[in-house]
Amino acid sequence: MPFSRELMSGVQTLLLHKLRSFLTMLGVVFGVASVVAMLAVGEGAGKDALEQIQKLGSNNIIISSIKSVDQEGGASTRSFLSMYGLTLADHARIDQGFSSVEKNVPVKLVRKTARLGRRSLDLRVVGTTPQWFEVIPREILGGRILTRSDIVNKAAVVVLTEFGARKLLANMNTIGQPIRIGGNSFEVVGIVKSETGEAGTMQIPDSEIDAYIPLTTSQSHFGDITMTFTSGSRVSERVELHRIIVRVDDISNVESTALAIERMVTLFHKTKDFQINVPLALLKQAEATKRTFNIVLGSIAGISLLVGGIGIMNIMLASVTERIREIGIRRAIGARRSQIIVQFLIEAMVLSTVGGLIGLLLGIIIPVAITAFAKMPTVITPWSILLPLTVSIAIGIVFGLYPAARAARVDPIVALRHE
Repeated sequence: MPFSRELMSGVQTLLLHKLRSFLTMLGVVFGVASVVAMLAVGEGAGKDALEQIQKLGSNNIIISSIKSVDQEGGASTRSFLSMYGLTLADHARIDQGFSSVEKNVPVKLVRKTARLGRRSLDLRVVGTTPQWFEVIPREILGGRILTRSDIVNKAAVVVLTEFGARKLLANMNTIGQPIRIGGNSFEVVGIVKSETGEAGTMQIPDSEIDAYIPLTTSQSHFGDITMTFTSGSRVSERVELHRIIVRVDDISNVESTALAIERMVTLFHKTKDFQINVPLALLKQAEATKRTFNIVLGSIAGISLLVGGIGIMNIMLASVTERIREIGIRRAIGARRSQIIVQFLIEAMVLSTVGGLIGLLLGIIIPVAITAFAKMPTVITPWSILLPLTVSIAIGIVFGLYPAARAARVDPIVALRHE
C-alpha cells in the first residue's frame, strides 16, 4: 500500500477511539509545552543577566577603592581621618606600565546637592575625563560630552543624565543652563542617557543620578577629603580616586592584564584597600550558569516527554491485543510483516506528532503569558522549538517500535482463531 493510504488508515483507526487517542496525546502535549516554556524562561533570565554584564564592557577592568579591615575598625574613634584607596600615581603607573591598556579612566565620586531655583536633587558627581564616555558608551541626547579643553581649563561644566535633567531642568532651557552643585555654579553642556542596574554582584559604573564634571574641576572645587557626622562622631575620609576603569586592547588579554595590574598596585599599597572586578569573568560565569540552568530545566521537562512516550507504548500494546484478529486477516490475504510494522508505527507517530504540534502552540503561549502578567523576560529560540518537536517524533518511533514489532510477530493462524 502507498504511504498516503497507510497514513489515512492510521488516522481513521485513531479517530475510532477519539477520547483514548486524545488522552494518550496529552502526555506528549504537556511534555513538549513544558520543555518550550522552561527553555524560554531560562533563556530569558540568562539573557537579562548577560545584558547587564555586557553593559560593564567585556574588555573593561574595573578597579575600586575600598576600606581595609583595619580602617573599618578605626572608624569608631571620635575624630578619625581615613586615608585609603586608589591614587593618581596608581593611574599613571597603569597608563605607563601596560602595553595592552587601551584606555585608562580615573574616576572621583562625590555626593552633592544640585539646585536650580526651588528645585533640588541629590546627585552623584562623577569627576572624570572624556575617555569615560568611550569606555562606558551611552547615547547623547543633547549638547556635548566633556572635552580635553575642559580638563585643561578646569571648566565649570557638567553633563547630566536624562533623569537629572528632567528633575532639575523641567520647563527650563536645558543646554547652557547654569545650576549650582555643592555651592558652585556649573553650566550644563550636555545630557546623556544612562543605564541602571546590577551585573551579578557588581554595580554598573553609571547611575541615573550622575553628573559628570572634569576631574580637575572636581579636585579644585571639592578636594579629596569628605567628612561624615554621625551621633557626635566625625569621620573624615581622604580618597584621591574612587575608581579606575581600564579598557584592554583585546579580549584575550583581559584576565592576564587584570592579574598584572593587581600585582603592581599591591606593591604600592600597605593594605588591600582596592578590589578588581573583571566583567569578562562574570560573563563567562553567567554563560556557564545559563547553560547549566537550561540543561536542568530541559531535563526536568524531558521527563514528562518520556512519560508521554510510555503512555503511547501502553496504548499501542493495548491496541495490538484488541486487533489481533484484524492483523491475522491482513497477514492471511498477503500483508507482509513490514507492512504491519509500518501500520502501527504510523499510528504511534501520528499521536506523537500531533501531540507535539499542539504542545508547541501551548509552549509558545505560556512564555508570552508569563512576560505579559509576571513581567519576566522570556526568549523563544529556534532550537527550543525544533528540539522538543524532534524528540516528540522520535518518541513516537522509539515507543511505537516494540508494539509494532510485536504485532508483526503474531501467527496468522492463531490470530484468525482469536475471539
